[in-house]
Amino acid sequence: MRRFYRSTREKQLSGVLGGLSERFGIDVSILRIVTVLSGFFTSGITWLIYLIAAIVMPTDKQLD
Repeated sequence: MRRFYRSTREKQLSGVLGGLSERFGIDVSILRIVTVLSGFFTSGITWLIYLIAAIVMPTDKQLD
């Protein structure tokens, strides 16, 4: 079973979106644009979820 993790390779802030892009095979730039835009449309709930994920998710090096 593949787990969710924060990437240390595709990292801008904390690596959450980089890990999601590696997990689902989506370009990380698309995920970043969608996250920023959805943050405006959801009054920041998306950014709150991102922050929680950055705290809770392990990095890919911690899974080894």
